[in-house]
Amino acid sequence: MTRRSLRARLALAAAGSILIAVLVAGLGLLTLFERHVERRIGAELVAQVNQLAAATSLANDGELQVDPLPVDPRFAVPLSGHYWQIEDESGGAIDIGLLRSRSLWDTRILLPADRLEPGSVHAHVLAGPGGQTLLVRERLVLLGEGTRAVRLMAAMDSRELTDARDAFAADMLPYLGLVALVLTLAALVQLQTGLTPLERVRRGVAAIRSGAAKRLEEGVPDEVLPLVMEVNALLAAREEAVERARAWTADLAHGLKTPLSALSADAERLRAQGNPVVATDLEQLAEGMRRRVDRELVRARVRSGAATARARVEVVGAIGRVVGTLKRIPGGEDIDWRIHAPEQVHVALMPDDLLELLGNLLENAAKWAQSKVDVHVDVGPEVEISISDDGPGVAAEHRHRLGERGVRLDERKDGSGLGLAIVRDVVDAYGGTLGFDSAMHGGLVARVRLPRASA
Repeated sequence: MTRRSLRARLALAAAGSILIAVLVAGLGLLTLFERHVERRIGAELVAQVNQLAAATSLANDGELQVDPLPVDPRFAVPLSGHYWQIEDESGGAIDIGLLRSRSLWDTRILLPADRLEPGSVHAHVLAGPGGQTLLVRERLVLLGEGTRAVRLMAAMDSRELTDARDAFAADMLPYLGLVALVLTLAALVQLQTGLTPLERVRRGVAAIRSGAAKRLEEGVPDEVLPLVMEVNALLAAREEAVERARAWTADLAHGLKTPLSALSADAERLRAQGNPVVATDLEQLAEGMRRRVDRELVRARVRSGAATARARVEVVGAIGRVVGTLKRIPGGEDIDWRIHAPEQVHVALMPDDLLELLGNLLENAAKWAQSKVDVHVDVGPEVEISISDDGPGVAAEHRHRLGERGVRLDERKDGSGLGLAIVRDVVDAYGGTLGFDSAMHGGLVARVRLPRASA
């Protein structure tokens, strides 16, 4: 199943939005710059036309004259892209050698046959010499007390506009890239800040799972608060269900004790009446039922404990308590108990479940040990507890059956075969592992790996 990252999707959406915004902003700036340059060119051309109008007059012989000539040196360079021209309103050139700029050389700009009002300025885009496209400003002027109408024109090559626009775009592009980068980084920081409450919720759930906390903290933004409240409500409902299950198992245990005790009492009476065979059968039946009931009660408790927030329980202290109890039973005081464990090692189990696990493993080791039992605790990502004895051990081909319900590989010792099965139930409920191997002294070693409690 493909995993979908909310962070990646939001980052991609932010980057796409920023890219579109930067492109739109760049196009907008480029358009504004082009319009600004076009207005400046238009204003410059109008100023040149007005300069021509001020310098144009009729001589005594009725001929037109321009005095002084425009001083812009670009008008003197052939095909420079800067031109001026004066012609009759009818379109006929007047004194061609004098009334056009030197930059036009031997060409003439053909003006459109539009109707002009005296003093008004028209704008055109016309073809010029050398394949140029010209931006033109034209004005109609009346000379000689209104008896002579002439058209004054100033023009500029449009490439100056496009060159200025392209240069501006080239200068603007790196800055737009920098702006896009800064905005993207800012969006990523904002995204990280926005997702921080969800990370806090994740850490809170992990703390609940490890037993370091029981509820999620509600000091989160309003958008995340409903999620936190729902999770806390779910946890409360689970705890309530677990408590009901525990109460039910306690009632069940109490309810079964009475008939089992009565069955044991009946066995004693039968033995006293001279029926030892029947009495023994009843006692074995009662003991088997009691052990199976105990196992089911342990399984129910373990499952309910694993379903709730796990407590931190210290391993060495629990081992010491179990060993202390075993030393007080017959045969336990004769065993050399050796415990090799660092201090303050915690596992993520309920205390009663760890005691149940250790009790069954250590009791089994004591049952088969000849003289000593070694307990080693190693700490890594998980906590490994190794319990070995110097007894007869178990053949390799039979070890895989250890921990199966009711399996007894040696009938010489008392027992129901349920102890290691209970251990496996506890280990499985908490996500641990259980394995068996040959001990260094020829006995059996049981290795249990349990989840380590977070600090």
